[in-house]
Amino acid sequence: MNKLKEYINDHPDFPKEGILFRDLSPILAKPKIFSELIEQMSSSSIIKKADALVSIDARGFIFGSAIALKTLKPMIIARKPGKLPGKLSESSYTLEYAKNSLSIQTYAVKGFKTFAIIDDLLATGGTVDCVKKILKSLNKEVSGISVVVELKDLNARSNINCPIDSQVVY
Repeated sequence: MNKLKEYINDHPDFPKEGILFRDLSPILAKPKIFSELIEQMSSSSIIKKADALVSIDARGFIFGSAIALKTLKPMIIARKPGKLPGKLSESSYTLEYAKNSLSIQTYAVKGFKTFAIIDDLLATGGTVDCVKKILKSLNKEVSGISVVVELKDLNARSNINCPIDSQVVY
């Protein structure tokens, strides 16, 4: 889907100096383009092999929920601190400009063995690796990572030991 690049805006020095933010919001404003993107992502073997999907806070929820509806697969959410009630499994991560953690409700993954991780963008791989660690701690498997955009120069693939499906690579 190389035409997707037409709908991705670049914002230099956001959220801090030296970062080039790839804004996917214009895709959401074009229902036909968004629909084609979800169709493409949903047809991936990574998604097909998964029992359930894990979408990452917050933009990953947009793509994950649409893929869940398209494929009729359950969607579990990985959220930032203080956003989920109940018993949680957690892990922390470091990005190129921040440190944070993610949590998954432990009851939400019961009954499922294999998960596809969905997010909007893959940069250093910190957030998806964090989710992988949580799932592994719960004795779950990851069929792969599905993202809209991958920033190749940040070498996330060298740190993530599973299949990755990216619709656009910069």
